[in-house]
Amino acid sequence: MRGQQVKKVVVIGGGITGLTAAYYLQKEIKKNNLPIQLTLVEGSHRMGGKIQTLIKDGYVIERGPDSFVPRKAGPINLAKEIGIDDMLVSSTWGKSFVIAGGELYPMPGGSIIGIPTQIAPFITTNLFSITGKMRAAADFILPRSAVADDQSLGRFFRRRMGDEVVDNLIEPLLTGIYAGDIDQMSLMSTFPELHQIEQKHRSLIAGIKKAAAQTAGEQKNGRFMTFTKGLQTLVDGVEEALEPGTVQKGMKVSRINKEEERGYTIEFTNGKVLDADSVVITTPHHCLQSMFPSCSFMDYLKEMPATSVATVAMGFDQSAIKKNIDGNEFIVSRNSDYSITACTWTHKKWPHSAPDGKMLIRVYLGKSGDETIVDLSDDQIEQIVLEDLEKIVNLEGRPEFTVVTRYKDSMPQYTVGHKKRTKTLYRNLEERLPGVFIAGSSYEGLGIPECIEQGEKVVEKTLKYMKDKKGTS
Repeated sequence: MRGQQVKKVVVIGGGITGLTAAYYLQKEIKKNNLPIQLTLVEGSHRMGGKIQTLIKDGYVIERGPDSFVPRKAGPINLAKEIGIDDMLVSSTWGKSFVIAGGELYPMPGGSIIGIPTQIAPFITTNLFSITGKMRAAADFILPRSAVADDQSLGRFFRRRMGDEVVDNLIEPLLTGIYAGDIDQMSLMSTFPELHQIEQKHRSLIAGIKKAAAQTAGEQKNGRFMTFTKGLQTLVDGVEEALEPGTVQKGMKVSRINKEEERGYTIEFTNGKVLDADSVVITTPHHCLQSMFPSCSFMDYLKEMPATSVATVAMGFDQSAIKKNIDGNEFIVSRNSDYSITACTWTHKKWPHSAPDGKMLIRVYLGKSGDETIVDLSDDQIEQIVLEDLEKIVNLEGRPEFTVVTRYKDSMPQYTVGHKKRTKTLYRNLEERLPGVFIAGSSYEGLGIPECIEQGEKVVEKTLKYMKDKKGTS
């Protein structure tokens, strides 16, 4: 780099997207001896964003996401890059259940996002009435959807499968993923492949069944993956792989100013200022808008909804539960009189997560239209959860511990038209704020694989910009 002017890239946000971007950008800088100085700033005093693992008395407790689905290679590749892939483990198989109308039903075998791919389990389940089953069977004869641009998940699924299957199975499954209102959420931003399947095969059931047959065996060892010491292992591993001095914590951005001659100046609430030739922003969408208060094209981000959720982890002695479910988890439909939305028998799903003779149960709270529960005290939330569990599994005694974690406005909602709005935002950034790039859960996917993929993509955009920028090549 001798004789070359060093350019500065600042990555804002230390969640998994920002960590991924920083890691792969550092890799390219080293590999190609690029004259680029990299800085990763995080507003809090810890990295990882919603990923947070607590190890307590032999328990491995996830306070945020507990795993990832290995449909995309990003998480596994990143783990290999930093040398922790030997710590990866797959979830054990176990039955899933649905609570509908107050009753606990086994989830019909072969269901994919609630769509049946095996006819016999669907016909014999008591989860749906005969009328509901007949309505769902209409999928085989219904024409393709005429909506070409976007529609809500609710509209799409209700048209194909009917209200009963949607309300009792599809909606609670999707609530567990997005914590949102499926009648407002965008099909093209969440499951665009389902629209493609419908257009190709006409029948959604037939198309998904064929797709499932083609991928059979790919995940034979389990549907989900994590690390033996929790997902924090990935966060800590990436942070440790970054060069000393790269990461600066406790640096909350107050404003970013575009300078005519020297890129951008980033102002922080602690009074510090950083100069940057390029800025990669991986924070939630409402933070992005506040960093550029004079950019009117970002104003819509203030209205973009985000749902608040909470998780409750409880440790029990195995003798405390008198009516143990024969499975790993259950979800709860909206027509049931429960406050919780889902529950995982974590010690069954992940045997490494609890000591012998102990049970680790993880409960989820919060959904669109019913978020006030998240604001209750820890004691109130614990009592609500115990009352719900008592109805389902006949609890005896108190938990050995309870860990309540709240995420306020943390689940961005991809409402109808989200994809189009995001493309417009990208275009406006390119035209009006060249060198500013965005990525993260607010834009192209909430899951860990999707966030890692966005982190990789934003590195490509940044390097191209720096190469094209006069004086950097």
